[in-house]
Amino acid sequence: MKEILYTLIFTAILMGSVYAYAIYATRTGLEEDENKNFIPDSWEKKFKWAFTGKAIIMFALGFGIGFLTNELFF
Repeated sequence: MKEILYTLIFTAILMGSVYAYAIYATRTGLEEDENKNFIPDSWEKKFKWAFTGKAIIMFALGFGIGFLTNELFF
């Protein structure tokens, strides 16, 4: 069970850092963003599923981490 928890935490950190870097890249001008949604246009074409489902992905990761934390430590 702890391995699953560690995997979910690592995935949440990884996805959060990808979203943060997308915002950083568009604000500093490293990547082009014509529609001003803080997602680089080149990323939107390749990884549209990751940005359209951002809320669902992060909710599922948070729910899984919370559930496993409750099961393991309480």
